[in-house]
Amino acid sequence: MKVWVIICAALALSACVERKPATVAFSVEEAAFIKKTGTTTITGHAFRTKPSGVVVNAAGEVIRLIPATAYARERFENLYGKRKYIPHREYPRDDNPDPAYGEYTRTTKAESNGRFIFQNVAPGTYFLTTQIIWGDEDALFREGGSVYDSVTVTGKETEALHVILSGS
Repeated sequence: MKVWVIICAALALSACVERKPATVAFSVEEAAFIKKTGTTTITGHAFRTKPSGVVVNAAGEVIRLIPATAYARERFENLYGKRKYIPHREYPRDDNPDPAYGEYTRTTKAESNGRFIFQNVAPGTYFLTTQIIWGDEDALFREGGSVYDSVTVTGKETEALHVILSGS
């Protein structure tokens, strides 16, 4: 039994992803557009599909709207690479973003059906991200992970922009 616990612990630690050091500093000026009031609405649905085909909604999860600055682009590239999903087991354990980064992010919570909305969004390019995790909270390994997508707001939209956050 002890050997099994040691093997599981080693596997868990080996799955931890270390972030590459940041090469781009966070710029308040570059992110300032998120603080402006716009006229665009972004709606969306956040979910993951289990291998069995069952859909798990991001019920009650925080959805983040992040200005796609050079700093954010580097963070997302380091975390996700070319994917739009990262499994929970691959989350970096040493993630310490610039404190101002969070101040230039808008958040909302997904409804029980995984739907969310951001209103009065100013023109700019944004990342939207959340996590969809399932399984027993006390389990050694939980399933699901973090998903993201991007959207560009022109300010000329006459209808809401719709984003699917599923990691596909």
